Amino acid sequence: MTSDERFMHRCLQLAKNGLGTTYPNPLVGCVIVHDEKIIGEGWHQKAGAPHAEVHAVRSVENTNLLNESTIYVSLEPCSHFGKTPPCSDLIIEKGIKKVVIGSTDPNPKVAGKGIQKLKAAGCEVITGILEQKCHELNKRFFTFHSKNRPYILLKWAQSRDGFLAPLKRDQREPVWITNEYARQWVHKMRSEEQAILVGTQTVLDDDPTLTTRSWNGTSPTRIILDRQLRIPTEAKVFQGETPTVIINEQKEGQQGHLNYMKMDFSEALASQICSKLRQLGLQSLIVEGGAQTLQTFIDSGFWDEAWVFKGHLKFGEGLKAPILTSASLEKESRLREDLLTLYKNRHS
Repeated sequence: MTSDERFMHRCLQLAKNGLGTTYPNPLVGCVIVHDEKIIGEGWHQKAGAPHAEVHAVRSVENTNLLNESTIYVSLEPCSHFGKTPPCSDLIIEKGIKKVVIGSTDPNPKVAGKGIQKLKAAGCEVITGILEQKCHELNKRFFTFHSKNRPYILLKWAQSRDGFLAPLKRDQREPVWITNEYARQWVHKMRSEEQAILVGTQTVLDDDPTLTTRSWNGTSPTRIILDRQLRIPTEAKVFQGETPTVIINEQKEGQQGHLNYMKMDFSEALASQICSKLRQLGLQSLIVEGGAQTLQTFIDSGFWDEAWVFKGHLKFGEGLKAPILTSASLEKESRLREDLLTLYKNRHS
């Protein structure tokens, strides 16, 4: 690993601290190096708050070293005024002459303009250091801006013999296939994404809350597919203050934290949902169920990752698990007796 790669790797480590808190902004880490020693570092912590470069500059004790230093940043420094001033201007103002960048910013407001500004001011700019890893870090942000849709994660739990639920159930609540550690992992996952989607039948069968009850973090926006508005108003998905979008064919408008959005369910469902969520500025989506909803996204090709939990129970018969296509096995891990498998879409 070269020294540039080593310092960029540190940027990536720092950037991950902001996972789940920076939306709609990307994850960004930054280090400032003088004579092969890190003298300042920072990361973007929250939208509207100072960017990574600002935190890194502020952390430098001896600012006289800045004009002899190199600044490393995982994503191209911004060049426009938003809620904060441009970071490219800050770098120029502090006299930092060398800038090493992991990946360029796909946001049209930046998209190379930060690099141009730095070069015009006489800075030496190096790009593409650990570019693939930097891109993976901001897969949600990149997908949103380059594909005009959220990054989509499918998630389900299935029995050892391949069923989502038994054929018969006695009560309106989830049938737990996985253990408490797997369920807590799911809540952590929810805290890192912007939206979560289920269909009508899942709500009618399980009455879920779709929040991060078992993990510290913000609950994702709930997206409920309810074509004919069949879900009763006392359902848990309508309770609390978590923003909730009800996609249906009959009603449009805002009622407190509930947002009713009309859609034509006879047309391409997954594509329309992606368009709606793009309008709402949601960069990532977990599709949790049910089987028909999951299969719709799989068949349309609108998915990026699939997280499949396999428990130790056997149902013998019941609701079949979805069938993945164009899937590439990425990794498997154990959560006690449960198996967690990650697949990625080869064509996304």
